[in-house]
Amino acid sequence: MNAPAFKKVDKLVALSVLGAVLLAWGFLVGFDALLAFVREVNDVGVGQYTLSKAIAYTLLTVPRRAYEFFAYAALIGGLLGMGALAASGELTALRAAGLSKRRICGSVILALTALTGIVMLMGETIGPRGEQKAESLALAAKARDVAIGRGGSLWARDGDNVVNAKHGRRRGNTVELQDVRVFEFDGQGQLQALALAKTATHADNRWILHEVRRTEFRGLSAVSTTLAQTEWQSSLDPKVLAVSMIHPEYLSAADLKRNIDYMQRNRQDASSYLRAFWGRLFYPLNVLVLAFCAVPFAFGALRTGGLGKRLFIGIALAITYYFFQSAVVSMGAVYNFNLALANALPSALLALAAVAYFRRFG
Repeated sequence: MNAPAFKKVDKLVALSVLGAVLLAWGFLVGFDALLAFVREVNDVGVGQYTLSKAIAYTLLTVPRRAYEFFAYAALIGGLLGMGALAASGELTALRAAGLSKRRICGSVILALTALTGIVMLMGETIGPRGEQKAESLALAAKARDVAIGRGGSLWARDGDNVVNAKHGRRRGNTVELQDVRVFEFDGQGQLQALALAKTATHADNRWILHEVRRTEFRGLSAVSTTLAQTEWQSSLDPKVLAVSMIHPEYLSAADLKRNIDYMQRNRQDASSYLRAFWGRLFYPLNVLVLAFCAVPFAFGALRTGGLGKRLFIGIALAITYYFFQSAVVSMGAVYNFNLALANALPSALLALAAVAYFRRFG
C-alpha cells in the first residue's frame, strides 16, 4: 500500500521541481543567447559574415550555453518548485502524512539526477561539437585563411606558408601559440622548409618564435638549425587568432584529457586544461549540491515568502557560489594545489552549510 503513495509523492515533487527548473533554465539560456546574438550582429558585414550566419552561430552555441547554466537553473528552479509546494500547503500536507524531510529531499535529487545525466551527455557531445562548428562558421566568414581543427587546434594560411598550432591562449594583450609548425612553400607549392617552435608569442607588434628548430630541404638533403628564439615575419592577425581560440571549458572531457596528456609529455603548462577537466568531472556533484540547497529553504524561510523572495535568494546563492568556486579553483591553480580537491571543496562546504540550515529550520 505504501509503494504507490511513495510513487505519487515522487511524481508530485518531480513535476513541481522539474517544471520550475526547465522554466528557469530556458530563461537563463535564452537571455544569454540573446546577448550573444546582439554581439554577433555587430560583426555582420565583416568579410562574408551575414545575419543568417550570426543566427546559425548563436543556435549552434545553445547546447554549450545550456550545459553551463543548468547548475544555476537547478538551484533557482528548485527554490521556485519547492517554494510553490510550500506556499500551496502541499509540503505541509506531505509532512503531516508522515514523510520525512529526507524522503522529500530524496525525491528532488532523484528527479534532477536523471536530467543531470542527459545534460552531461549533451555537454560531452553536441555541446563541444556545436561550439566548434559555430567558431568555424564565424571564422570562415570573417577570415578565410584561418580554420579550427579537432580539439581546438589552429590552422592558418600565411602568404605561401601554412601554420599549425596545437594550442593557443591569450594573456592580457599577448597572444601565445603553443607547439607551432610553420610549413614554408615556394610559389609552385613545393615544401622548402619546416620550422618547429615550442611557442610563438605576439607582443609589441611582432611575432617571436621560441625554442625553434628549422629544417631546410635542399634537393635530397636537409639542413637543420636550432635557435633559442627568433623573430617571425608573419602577417597573421593576432586579434583574429585570439577570437578563434576555443576556451578549454568548451572542450569535451575526452579532448581535454588528450590535450593534457600531450602537453604534459612535452613539458608544457596544462593548468588551464586540468582546471577545465576537473570542472567537467565534478559537474554532476555541483549540480546536485546546488539543487540540494533549495530544499532547506522550502522547509524554513520560504514558507512565508513570495516568488520575488525565492528568486532573489536563488540568484544571490547562484552568484555567490559562482564567484566562490571560481576564486577557490583559481587559487588552487596559482598555488599548485590539487585541482581535484580545489573543485570539490566549494561543493563540500556548500553541502555542509545546507545540512546545517536543514537541521536548524526543519
